[in-house]
Amino acid sequence: AYEVRLSLVGSEMCIRDSTKAGRRYRFHAIVDEFHTTLQQELNYELEAQNLITVGKNLEDFPHIQVPQPVMDYSTRSILTMEYVSGRKITSLTPLARLDVDGAALCEELFRAYLKQVLVDGIFHADPHPGNVFLTEEGRIALLDLGMVGNTAPQMQESLLKLLLALSDGDSDAVADVVVRTSERTEDFSPAEFRRRISQLVAQTRNRGLAQIKVGASILEITQSAAENGLYVPSELTLLGKTLLQLDEIGRILAPEWDPNASVRRNVDEFMSQRMKKDMSKGNVLSSILELKEFVSGLPSRVNRIMDTVVNNELEVKVKSVDAKLVMEGMQKIANRITTGLILAALIVGASLLMRVETRFTVFGYPGFAMLCFTAAAGGGFWLVISIFYQDYKDKKKIKR
Repeated sequence: AYEVRLSLVGSEMCIRDSTKAGRRYRFHAIVDEFHTTLQQELNYELEAQNLITVGKNLEDFPHIQVPQPVMDYSTRSILTMEYVSGRKITSLTPLARLDVDGAALCEELFRAYLKQVLVDGIFHADPHPGNVFLTEEGRIALLDLGMVGNTAPQMQESLLKLLLALSDGDSDAVADVVVRTSERTEDFSPAEFRRRISQLVAQTRNRGLAQIKVGASILEITQSAAENGLYVPSELTLLGKTLLQLDEIGRILAPEWDPNASVRRNVDEFMSQRMKKDMSKGNVLSSILELKEFVSGLPSRVNRIMDTVVNNELEVKVKSVDAKLVMEGMQKIANRITTGLILAALIVGASLLMRVETRFTVFGYPGFAMLCFTAAAGGGFWLVISIFYQDYKDKKKIKR
């Protein structure tokens, strides 16, 4: 579907989509993101900073451990971390799981990730079972923070709304969030997209707890968006992939644990944390400065507007994006109506002339009247053919 030339040492990259599927799913953007992610994962200095940042953000979670780097023994190509004594989640035997409170661990792990995504703005984006350890103290250790995701404040609010709508089974709210945060194409079909989202949400709502997968549902939504002409932000796809991996960990630790219920239980906490973050000293001072600038400049702006009104210099400009197309369509309609009126006049006139006897006849009928009938029949046939031909051309243009 695409051609790629990629150099990990340098930054050279050439990508060309050559199929309709490649352009629809924006393979060039996916490969570009993959290239950036690989470069970040090979930079151990960056991974060390990620360990420090995420570890600090998760200090309030007693059952979550993020091993910290030993900076004196770490470089760009070498990373030394605290030793973690434990085993992979996948190596737990059914007997060993009896000694672990799997539901409590799943709840805290999911809360930790929701805080990272919806409040902190940076999250561990590769929590597959090989990167999640169960320590001897019964804690969960997160390893390999070379791949992290970042979410801007506005995107955090959109993701929170999406998770809430998905957990409540509100397909309209899910569609609204995805449309608002995505880039639309000419092929976007709002009705078809909402119908598809409604089906996906209904399927999720009808599943049992053992089959509910929040990450898989988000990835299905992003796929449906791409198929209906929407370019979803990369943060949404990365969130779906991360939650899908968390779902797999939850199946191992506590098969009956419900992630949707966890979202509803913790939404109040996330909202209050976001409000506190937005009400920080820097944000408040910035808002005060913007308000001061607006108030101080308001009198002069009002004076300019009033002077413009008094001097009759106020102009209102309306810009129509598709004015040319609208005018062309109206001209076609007017031409067809005019042609129809002329043909109708010929028919009426020929009918009246049929009563006038003339020396010139055709098949025993007045010749001039027959000529009018012939012209009207030919014009009507031409008008019908042109209408069908023009409609056929317009349909082909829309499909392209």
